[in-house]
Amino acid sequence: MMHGGPAGGRGGGPGRPGGPMGAMMPGDKARDFRGTMGKLVAYLGEYKLLIVVVFLFAIASTAANIAGPKILGNATTKLFEGVMAQLSGTGGIDFDYIGNIILMTLGLYLVSTLFGYTQGWIMANISTNIAYRFRRDISEKMNRMPLRYFDGTTHGEVLSRITNDVDTVNQTLSQSMTQIITSLVTVVGVLGMMLSISWQMTLVALTILPLSMIVVMLIVKQSQKYFKQQQEYIGHVNGHVEEMYSGHIVMKAFNGEEESIQKFDGSNDKLYDVAWKSQFFSGLMMPIMTFIGNLGYVAVAILGGYLAIRGTITVGDIQAFIQYVRSFTQPITQLANISNVLQQTAAAAERVFEFLNEAEEISETATPIKVDEVEGHVEFQDVHFGYREDKIIINDFSAEAEPGHKIAIVGPTGAGKTTMVKLLMRFYDVNSGKILIDGHEIRDFTRFDLRKLFGMVLQDTWLYNGSIMENIRYGRPTATDEEVYAAARMAHVDHFVHTLPDGYNMVLNEETTNISQGQMQLLTIARAFLADPKILILDEATSSVDTRTEILIQRAMDNLMKNRTSFVIAHRLSTIRDADLILVMNHGDIVEQGTHEELLAKGGFYAELHNSQFEVAAG
Repeated sequence: MMHGGPAGGRGGGPGRPGGPMGAMMPGDKARDFRGTMGKLVAYLGEYKLLIVVVFLFAIASTAANIAGPKILGNATTKLFEGVMAQLSGTGGIDFDYIGNIILMTLGLYLVSTLFGYTQGWIMANISTNIAYRFRRDISEKMNRMPLRYFDGTTHGEVLSRITNDVDTVNQTLSQSMTQIITSLVTVVGVLGMMLSISWQMTLVALTILPLSMIVVMLIVKQSQKYFKQQQEYIGHVNGHVEEMYSGHIVMKAFNGEEESIQKFDGSNDKLYDVAWKSQFFSGLMMPIMTFIGNLGYVAVAILGGYLAIRGTITVGDIQAFIQYVRSFTQPITQLANISNVLQQTAAAAERVFEFLNEAEEISETATPIKVDEVEGHVEFQDVHFGYREDKIIINDFSAEAEPGHKIAIVGPTGAGKTTMVKLLMRFYDVNSGKILIDGHEIRDFTRFDLRKLFGMVLQDTWLYNGSIMENIRYGRPTATDEEVYAAARMAHVDHFVHTLPDGYNMVLNEETTNISQGQMQLLTIARAFLADPKILILDEATSSVDTRTEILIQRAMDNLMKNRTSFVIAHRLSTIRDADLILVMNHGDIVEQGTHEELLAKGGFYAELHNSQFEVAAG
């Protein structure tokens, strides 16, 4: 029933660099800053009214803060005049006026604080909602992505989109957006107030700005270089620790402790070197800026005293002016850093939007079929497939599996045995030809309905951090406890579960190291029993288990295959002697097909494989 052509090997493209877990580094820039920020603004569209309110509250809060020193200066002037009048005997201190000024100032600062708190609360809510939407959209997108994408992308790269990049955008929205508006309003407002008091003193105060900006630029340039290197070496150290921790048994078995320590010390020494330099240069910023600011205060105080003696300005104006000088340099420094923050934000948002714009799986059919009862008749008709369109690895492949038949796929490591599995499950779509189930093309099913027809037990067992009961029930979440117990008995799981602490309620740890490899395999078989599919895909590898457990696994698999169409990826040819059809693969080609006896009689590649395994077993 079959004429062969090449069949597939595992495909995929090169991994994408992700840095240390794909983390954003200082200095990262978006390729399309304007376009990305436009998309981010559009993403913020439904919050535009709230954002306007935030900006109004930020302006009001800043304006109230700016007005405070000027009004408080009037109280200082009135107090000074009252003291001088007392000394000259011509009057006294007007405490009522001063009290009213102080109450007014306190009221302004209270309003400023209230507005600042309100705008911060609203912006935190908006940024958290945006982060939630980003993560939800990324999660939903991942479920629509073709397997091809994940074959060519590192796990850390995908993970960084949903963690680091989204966190970067979240922080910018919650902190930097309002900081931009408050810094701008503060700079403009404070400058206006300073000019209204004295243009001469304002000119002196502004002379320190060029010096401040030069110092900031020099320090940022140096510290940014070392911060970037710090992120890189943190990645090296973390990667080495993770590698040594996950493989510590192998490392100890080969006496690799000394080499591991030397490698760690090398990376750690480099990390120490760049880390202290980055912290040193960052730590220079405040002392130097404070020193330059103090120079400005000295100049302003001297000039202010001179102008006060001449009667050009009042003492209260000098006090207010010094307060304004103190609040003038900080927002300028913040604005200088905003550019770098926005570049990093755009780079993070760009990576998120790139992921959300990635090509998705071929759309589902608009008129999917629903099948009440499946017999399990599977047919490949003239199938052509390649992981890349320019490299077809399955050519004109046709085969048929009758309901209840056992189809074995054999071949050396790397022959491409998993390709047929991926095509059956529609992890990949064929380039041409058809795969039929009970006469219906698999593309006429929804992917959900198609995959419900299959049960899978693979060599790489997948169990999650939950109880044994929950892991078995994953095969059919609506199953009752009794149905779970029945599936466990069929899979020879029940007998060993009762020897475990807490039995079916025992929680598997994250690395699944509190049960054996063979027990893990039996649990996945129990899960398949519970799902009760008509078509099975089995990887019967049992090389890492003892003989008794291997017999149990084989019995459980034999029970599972009864009255079901089964595709078995075979590693030991002795286990598939009774297969109804054997597909023999080599270098991506299906080179032979037939029953065990037919293939041995041919004396071809299958016979060589069989004889070599027999010789190894005999030896």
